[in-house]
Amino acid sequence: MSVWIAVIATGLGCYALKLGGLVTPQSVLADPRVRRFTELVPVALLTALIAVQALADGRSLDFDAARMAGLGAAVGALLLRAPFLVVLVVAAGVAAGLRLLGA
Repeated sequence: MSVWIAVIATGLGCYALKLGGLVTPQSVLADPRVRRFTELVPVALLTALIAVQALADGRSLDFDAARMAGLGAAVGALLLRAPFLVVLVVAAGVAAGLRLLGA
């Protein structure tokens, strides 16, 4: 039952966050500090998500060569300005290939 409470609470929180963005006055959104914050927060959150997925296994840090190679391949694809879907396929393909080879 506690899982459903968490799901419902998360859903309500997401709805409230979306509603908050819709009802925020334009004068607040035009503030340069708010603009800077809204530009940098998604980058920070995505970076944290990538770090956790690449370097963590449960509650401990784990250096996995296949994951790190996939991350490196993704960075390389991004530097070559590949579309995002291609970046994902390259990263997954490199990691899967290394796992298949036993790395």
